Amino acid sequence: MTDLATARQILDTLIGFDTTSHNSNLALIEWVEAYLARHGVESQRVPNEDGRKANLFATCGPKVEGGVILSGHTDVVPIDGQDWSSDPWTVREADGKLFGRGVADMKGFIALALAFVPRFVAGKLPVHLALSYDEEVGCQGAPAMIARMAQDIPPPRLTIVGEPSLIGIITGHKGIAVHEVSVHGHAAHSSLVDHGISANAVAVGLMHELLALAEELRARADPDNGFDPPQATLTIGVMEGGTASNILAGHARFQFDLRCPPGEDAGAILAPFRARCEALDAELKARFPDAGVQVEQHAGTPPMTPQGSEDAVAFVRALTGENSVPGQVAFAAEGGQFQAAGFPTVICGPGSIEQAHQPDEWIALEQLEKGGAFMARLAERLG
Repeated sequence: MTDLATARQILDTLIGFDTTSHNSNLALIEWVEAYLARHGVESQRVPNEDGRKANLFATCGPKVEGGVILSGHTDVVPIDGQDWSSDPWTVREADGKLFGRGVADMKGFIALALAFVPRFVAGKLPVHLALSYDEEVGCQGAPAMIARMAQDIPPPRLTIVGEPSLIGIITGHKGIAVHEVSVHGHAAHSSLVDHGISANAVAVGLMHELLALAEELRARADPDNGFDPPQATLTIGVMEGGTASNILAGHARFQFDLRCPPGEDAGAILAPFRARCEALDAELKARFPDAGVQVEQHAGTPPMTPQGSEDAVAFVRALTGENSVPGQVAFAAEGGQFQAAGFPTVICGPGSIEQAHQPDEWIALEQLEKGGAFMARLAERLG
């Protein structure tokens, strides 16, 4: 069986695990552990606090300096509310494409890396596999694994994060800060507006302020920074509140994310909004002690920058066979976390981000073939 055929079989298996971020990923992790063990590779788990999820890292080949980290996240985004034409958890092939949740983002890359484990094991320099959880909800899982790897593995030459890039080299991505705002009102009959506080009304006002901030960020963007869009972006992704049309809402909440290019400080951008929420919290509590506003940050991921990536870019160019100028992307990824830990890092993987997160997510077979050629060159380079 060819390496590519093996990768296809592994991809079928990986897609069969529903690793949506709100689920456990342990079934997939256990399968990977068993697969690696069959090839004589010992792996290490880094679990989350309640043990329902885990990162996994492993060294294929000798434990010496100068190897390469291949990084991928095991979680996928939800299928809820999406109109799929086939089972999202079963790979379907049609018209030169493979369809399924996660085929592009990013189990295709993981399947390719695992398929080449037998060749990596035989190399003179190691390949370190790094599989994370909860990337899709703010890159929350990887930091603990990265810290362990920084302690436990010999210094590698670089990290390749296999986010879908059409096998192009990416040297920069935006950072992300995810926040939730909870508003506690004071329920009352909707005709007696002075007898209570509508949490919905307060939340709408705060969301209006955030949307105004988003426009300010657009106005001060650097159009030449290489990002599309160039500005720091702020979007509101979730909002809910209230129980009935004739009740002043007792509770409301909304979530927003702020994505900043390198050089923009998310904390400084949000400082006035946080101050506004603190003042509003005091105002509401003065009227009703049970009312108030709280702002909680759920995740914060640093941006990745091109600085210090020259050797990594040269190395990966030899694997892709292309000399195009490295790009930058607006999405956040774990690249900035590896870079912050001292690992030179680039993003390079099969498939397109434009096919990710969509109903009928797909990856072109031609992209898997290019990914296979990429892994084969890597095995040759390290052998």
